Amino acid sequence: MAVSAAHAADTEYLVRKSMTTGYQILSLITPPAYIIFSMSRYGWRGFSVNRLLRATWLGGVGGTMVGGGLGYARYRFSNEEIARKHRLESTYDTNRIRAEDHSVIGSILLAVLTPAILWRRANIVNLVLGGAGIGSSIGLITHYARSLAGDPPPKVIVPVIINT
Repeated sequence: MAVSAAHAADTEYLVRKSMTTGYQILSLITPPAYIIFSMSRYGWRGFSVNRLLRATWLGGVGGTMVGGGLGYARYRFSNEEIARKHRLESTYDTNRIRAEDHSVIGSILLAVLTPAILWRRANIVNLVLGGAGIGSSIGLITHYARSLAGDPPPKVIVPVIINT
C-alpha cells in the first residue's frame, strides 16, 4: 500500500504530537502513583528521591513510546483526508499549544533547578531527567489551573483548505 508524501508528513506530525501528549500524561501520573506504591509497600523507609525521579523520567519515556505507537497506529492507517483534517485541527488548537508551551517551560526550569536543590540526594541523570518530567507535569497543571481560573486560550478558526 503506497502512502503519499503528504499523508506521510501528516502522520509524522501527528505521531510527534501523540508522543508529546503521552509524555505529559505519564509524567503527570507517575510521581503520585509511585509515591502511593512506595508508601504502601515499603513505608517511609523505602522512599527515596532518587527512585521517585527515576520512576518519573522512565514513566515519561514509556508514555512517549505508548503515545507514539498509538498515534502511528491511528493515523498511518487512516484516510488521507482525515489525517489532514486532524493535522490542521492540531496545528490551530491553541489549548494544546499553550499546554505544550507550559509543559516545556516547566521541564526546562525544573531540569535546571532540581539538580541545584537536590544535588547530593540522587544520581545526576535522574535529577535532570526526573526534574524535567516533574516540571512538565507542573507546567501542565499550571495550564489547566489557568484555564479553570478563567483564562482560557483564545479560539482560532481553522482555515478551510481547498485542494485543486
